[in-house]
Amino acid sequence: MSKLYFYYSAMNAGKSTVLLQSSYNYHERGMRTLLFIPAIDTRAGGLIRSRIGLEAPALPLPVDENIFDHVKAAHATQPVACVLVDEAQFLTRAQVEQLTDIADTLKIPVLCYGLRTDFQAQLFPGSAALLALADNLIELKTICHCGRKATMNLRVGADGRAVKEGAQVEIGGNDRYVAMCRRHFKEALAL
Repeated sequence: MSKLYFYYSAMNAGKSTVLLQSSYNYHERGMRTLLFIPAIDTRAGGLIRSRIGLEAPALPLPVDENIFDHVKAAHATQPVACVLVDEAQFLTRAQVEQLTDIADTLKIPVLCYGLRTDFQAQLFPGSAALLALADNLIELKTICHCGRKATMNLRVGADGRAVKEGAQVEIGGNDRYVAMCRRHFKEALAL
């Protein structure tokens, strides 16, 4: 039975690296994978790129695209062994439901990688749907500057201070976000 997996963490835990390694493992065995990234994330220009330099082309996924139909059509022309989605927090609930159909109906495993919460400790819509519907939830760990497990994503301004308000989605990397343990996240917001 194929499953829907959600690998989640705070920023900088290596989610994209793990995704690219998983895809590589399939390719090494002669199997085809499909890689997706939500179209809203334009930082790498159609690539999934890890901080350690690994990258691979990915299909941009607009919010109104039916990923099930896309994968079904691709699978009909050449078998797909696995579907991998980076930045899965940006998916819609409908797209996550479509991913369950890929696993259940097409019998193709689906591996999603993303953040659990935003800079205000609120679930992203895609993450909430994945937490509710995924067969397997796997936490990838990273560390706070104190050495404890980081579970929070602190948004910082140009001055390096915590940003407390704003839109839920603001695309950025190390220049805008810092992974922290809950204690240091709360302390940074209190300053």
